[in-house]
Amino acid sequence: MAYFSTNDDRLLFLPLGGSGEIGMNLNLYGHKGKWLMVDCGMSFADDHFPGVDLVFPDPSFIASEKDQLLGLVVTHGHEDHIGAIPYIWDRFECPIYVTAFTAALVRDKLQEAGLTDRVELHVVKADEAFKLGSFEITYLALAHSIAEGHGLVIKTGKGTLFHTGDWKLDDNPLIGPVCPSAKLKALGEGGVLALVGDSTNVFNLGESGSELAVRDSLIALCKEMTGRIIITTFASNVARLDTVGEVARQTGRHLVLLGRSMQRISKAAMETGYLSNFPPMMNEEDAAHIPRDKVLIVCTGCQGESRAALSRIARDEHRHLTLSEGDNVIFSSKIIPGNELTLGQLFNTLAANKINVITEKDEFVHVSGHPAQAELAKMYEWTRPKVAIPVHGEARHLLKHAAFARAQGVKHALAPKNGDVIEITSEGAFVVDEAPVGRLILDGDVVTEAGNFAVTERRRASQQGFVTVSLIIADDGVVSAEPQLAILGLPAKIPELLYDTLLDAVEGAIERMSSKKRQDNNSVEETVRVAIRRICRSSIGKNPGVGVLITRQDEIEFA
Repeated sequence: MAYFSTNDDRLLFLPLGGSGEIGMNLNLYGHKGKWLMVDCGMSFADDHFPGVDLVFPDPSFIASEKDQLLGLVVTHGHEDHIGAIPYIWDRFECPIYVTAFTAALVRDKLQEAGLTDRVELHVVKADEAFKLGSFEITYLALAHSIAEGHGLVIKTGKGTLFHTGDWKLDDNPLIGPVCPSAKLKALGEGGVLALVGDSTNVFNLGESGSELAVRDSLIALCKEMTGRIIITTFASNVARLDTVGEVARQTGRHLVLLGRSMQRISKAAMETGYLSNFPPMMNEEDAAHIPRDKVLIVCTGCQGESRAALSRIARDEHRHLTLSEGDNVIFSSKIIPGNELTLGQLFNTLAANKINVITEKDEFVHVSGHPAQAELAKMYEWTRPKVAIPVHGEARHLLKHAAFARAQGVKHALAPKNGDVIEITSEGAFVVDEAPVGRLILDGDVVTEAGNFAVTERRRASQQGFVTVSLIIADDGVVSAEPQLAILGLPAKIPELLYDTLLDAVEGAIERMSSKKRQDNNSVEETVRVAIRRICRSSIGKNPGVGVLITRQDEIEFA
């Protein structure tokens, strides 16, 4: 049964991801019985999910409503806005609407996932309105740290919504539009019911800064450097890639691109008309044989990812390229919260080898793609919404943004959380219901629930260790051979003593069981599990995972 009917005139907003966190953006707008999805992103897993790389919002709510889902409209091509598409699209199956550059990125993902023939992909031009049900949607180009960042002007019978996507104001963006103040003023003059907007940098005063200024700074910095130079940045930042190309040209260095995502983004950019003045690129094998002061490498790994090109070079594991004393690594990026420890380890690895490490804290080598307070203030001044709904941020960002919006004269502001069904009216925004939300993870090649047993056991094993017990039990319930133990990750001054202690505990626990219970594998497993954990807690302060393998003697086949 559909959530609401075509006669229901309410205008609803429902975030399933990205409200209360940075990443995993998935938002729904509802009107006249139909839903419109905006973005479908992912996030990277942290230590809470050992062995897991990617995390996605759980789309179960909209999957149950997929007959009412009109389409997915993508604001831009960052992974936290498109990264979940190849993994969860088949749960809600709908057409996808994108602009040209984002389309190139999405096509690659669909091809890898074997979905190219199944997904209806529509390429839309900015400023050209298109209709999906009762929604009329227009892409409004805004500056961001990727080509073709857009806000969405969404017109409905209840009023106009402006979903900003990720954005900034930049009078010299290098790639993309200059500050579109005239269009934003016109939007405000036409009346904006609600602005649903980016909260990432709401704590930052002033403005985010210009890409042109970063280019000038990087050129000046690199002209003074000797030795090999590596610049690592977000692969999706096409303007920064263009800047690195200009740095190579102005410093007389050969340019090398390293990393799969760098290659993918540059290819998509060139196919859609960007990076038209990019210098010729040298392959990594040839670069290894020319003077070090004639090479400029741009590569992935600005967040310390262990498998990225920079980390492999730092560990001296790259097939062709190395770093030596006096070489330089420039992190033309910011540290994403949560990556401080990983990056600190990478910085120290480089420094220990006498490599010069330059970050945004040392030199002017990066500007953000998100609006600081001065830019937010201008946006509210131009668009004059009646309602502000902050998204794309942790709880503290959303609450700060809501308070900031009120200070700019917005009458109504609501900081949502994932799952809030919010009715938007001219009198304000109100939580009227709650939808189920959750997390999915990519565990190996399997998309599964974040709380599944495998991850829970892996987490326990990584923190508490693991014990596996193998038992052979005779027909009469007697253990017919000495149990075998495999102990993983448990501390012990004398490993043999721990082994013998656990062995005694297992044998004693089974002997105390009634003959009837010994015939039941579940009872035996639970008894052994409890016995092992009790000994481990009391003797070594650990509560390990326990696996019990039972073989009944009548199941053994003899040759």
